[in-house]
Parts: sequence; C-alpha cells; structure tokens
Amino acid sequence: MSHIHENLKKLLTRVRRIGGQVSALEKSLEGGADCVDVLTQIAAVRGAMHGLMLEVLNAHLRAHVADEPEQSARTEEVEAVARLMKSYFK
Repeated sequence: MSHIHENLKKLLTRVRRIGGQVSALEKSLEGGADCVDVLTQIAAVRGAMHGLMLEVLNAHLRAHVADEPEQSARTEEVEAVARLMKSYFK
C-alpha cells in the first residue's frame, strides 16, 4: 500500500483532526449540550470520516485497480472494494 505511505502525513493529520472532533463531541455530551449542537458535531465527524474514506479509497482504486496491469488482480481488487463498500454502507 505505497499510496498510503506516500500520503501518510496528510492522512494522519486528518485522523488526528477527526480525533479532536470526537473528543469535542464527548465533551459536549458530558457537558449537557443542546441536541442540535450534538447532532451538528456528529454530522461533522461523519463527514470527516467519509472524506477520509473517499481519499484512501480513491488512492486505492488508482493504485490497485486502474494501474494494475494484470486482469485477474484487477478483478480481485474490484471484488474486495465491492465487499468493503457493502459493509461501509450498512
């Protein structure tokens, strides 16, 4: 997964930002924040996770599907991504 290692710093920055959002959400819940504020924070965390997923998935598709010269390997990767997307959208 060289595409992850190439973008490791960027990905870790995003993950750490998401961690901060989750921490803020936890503090809001503990502090008795208004429902709308909590829902807004939940939506922000979900959006950030979704963006991270799309970034890694896009790089994966390019590296392991689009640029894969061997058809059987491409087919295996497409099937793996299809399984992943099925579990992701549950």
